[in-house]
Amino acid sequence: MPFQINHTNLNVKDLNQSVAFYEKALDLKVVKRKEAQDGSFILAFLGDGKTSGQIELTWLKDKEGLYDLGDNETHIAFIADNFDEAYARHKEMGCICFENKKMGIYFIEDPDGYWLEIIPSR
Repeated sequence: MPFQINHTNLNVKDLNQSVAFYEKALDLKVVKRKEAQDGSFILAFLGDGKTSGQIELTWLKDKEGLYDLGDNETHIAFIADNFDEAYARHKEMGCICFENKKMGIYFIEDPDGYWLEIIPSR
């Protein structure tokens, strides 16, 4: 029985700020949005336009405070077609939080503290 990855969920404190970050940093676009009838949550699904995988950003109305990300060892990896251009963009945005030059990768941090790995296309 084959499976396919559909989406990964990240809970966010400010949906508009997070959507703007993912659009600017990773060229993702909102492909679907769902709002609860009672206003308790809003979901924004973002995609890259090339693959079927999506990131679901979830805003919860009653959530107070920041999300506890623990040791933040979980991450999502993105392939950069032009690694040097991506690095320059993220450096300018000030969102690079860790670099491993030996491995040829780096991580950026979104507004909620999630780490996103950037790897070159090889």
